[in-house]
Amino acid sequence: MILNLLFFVLSCLVLFGSGALLVKILENIARFLRITEFTAGFIIMAIATSLPEMFIGISSAISKNPSLSLGNVIGANILDLTLVTGLIILAARGIKLKSKETKRDSLFMLIPIILLLILSFIGNSLSRVDGIILILVFFVYSYILVKKRKKEFKEPLHDHIKKYSIVFQSMLFIVLIGIMLISSRFVVHYAKLLSIDLNLPPITIGLFLISIGTVLPELTFGISAALKNKGEMALGDQIGTIVVNSTLIIGITAIICPITTKALLFMISAAFLIVSAFLFATFFQTGGKLYVIEGIALILLYLLFVFIELYIRLL
Repeated sequence: MILNLLFFVLSCLVLFGSGALLVKILENIARFLRITEFTAGFIIMAIATSLPEMFIGISSAISKNPSLSLGNVIGANILDLTLVTGLIILAARGIKLKSKETKRDSLFMLIPIILLLILSFIGNSLSRVDGIILILVFFVYSYILVKKRKKEFKEPLHDHIKKYSIVFQSMLFIVLIGIMLISSRFVVHYAKLLSIDLNLPPITIGLFLISIGTVLPELTFGISAALKNKGEMALGDQIGTIVVNSTLIIGITAIICPITTKALLFMISAAFLIVSAFLFATFFQTGGKLYVIEGIALILLYLLFVFIELYIRLL
């Protein structure tokens, strides 16, 4: 078991390290192409920071263990809504909400979360048809978001990237994609072995061990943005990431291999996901600022989730 845990951690480090470097390369490519700030931000923050979850989803589906991905996505969403957001608020010592669009987006975020849970409860599974529905929701959401927000960011990003550098980084981008795919396969393999060693269902491993690692890009970006007085941008990343996780990633996973859910364990994590999402959205709607006390409340909610999950496992 110790050897499996060691290889699992090593695989995670390679996956998350390559993911963090990939985000930086995507940012440079966006600057070189001189696309708008919002378009670059949406690609980088919402999709790029979700790449670890995406590769875990693809790898788990290929290995016929898609419930690992479902646990990872639900665990990552709960983490993003509670612990990660709470730490971002604490780092920024409170965040002023200047944009009405951000408040609106926090409410729209509830739609894909609720849809995912409804589809999961129907027949205790996510079929390929459900996967297609989730992916369609992602594209519709993206279209509406870009259409409504593009007026806010009309200036292109400045080009400070030299051509020879971008050629090298484009090649490195392809290499990193390969590294992430291979390392994600190892993460899934050793996660399955750990679930056997610890006598835990794969969804539990996804909820805790894998999800903690896959939110590191969001946490790193969020804390960095908060310390630069860009807390609202960090919160926008949280919203975008949660939508991507709940639609695109689970949708792709379900199309490759339908997902069967464990009723009791899934119900508890689903309930916490709903509570976390509504609390997150409520904080956005009540006033023009997120206070430190609200950040602490979100962190405590995650600790309660961990306590209840572990307590149930010990029964």
